[in-house]
Amino acid sequence: MRRYTLADTLIGHVDQVLKTLTPNTAPALRSNPAQTHTTPPLDNQQQQLVAGLMRVNHTGEVCAQALYHGQALTAKLPTVREEMQRAALEEQDHLAWCEDRLKELNSHISVLNPLWYGLSFGIGAAAGLAGDKWSLGFVAETEKQVCSHLQSHMAQIPDFDQRSHAILTQMHSDEDHHRQQALAAGGVELPPPVKKIMAIVSKVMTKTSFYV
Repeated sequence: MRRYTLADTLIGHVDQVLKTLTPNTAPALRSNPAQTHTTPPLDNQQQQLVAGLMRVNHTGEVCAQALYHGQALTAKLPTVREEMQRAALEEQDHLAWCEDRLKELNSHISVLNPLWYGLSFGIGAAAGLAGDKWSLGFVAETEKQVCSHLQSHMAQIPDFDQRSHAILTQMHSDEDHHRQQALAAGGVELPPPVKKIMAIVSKVMTKTSFYV
């Protein structure tokens, strides 16, 4: 079995960053759940709303990728590191699906994604340094908040937009599964102040990514 040098590891992380931040470079491993659905044309107001929400979800997945990459880098146990890398790979699908829907809506990903990636990577690395149980707890709380956002978005998107709903429904299922996995692996509940800070950062991200 090959042993990776520091240079190998750094090159691998650079590759992950480029694939996460560059559109159309991280293909989905699973079929897009929207492909079996059709959606009537949206009017301008509906299209702007759905595009804004899908852009927020795409940025959320960029942040999730960064968190997992950062945590995998500093995880103490190999099993936890592998769990983070596996979760990041699974959520690669979400990035591709959101990109596909944004293209269909003649819209774009957020120009602020590099900023959010860097911030989230640092937070993930710090969580990993704090210890695996806290790192896993951070994943569980993050996924809990993501699920809440997804539910809110599904309530705002027109019911007849079945393509967007199909994507968000599958994303919600995956995120909740990751939350359950993190808790089962030993994740602990985070202190209320940490949860509050996470919610504030998330709110800033969603407000800015909706427009830019």
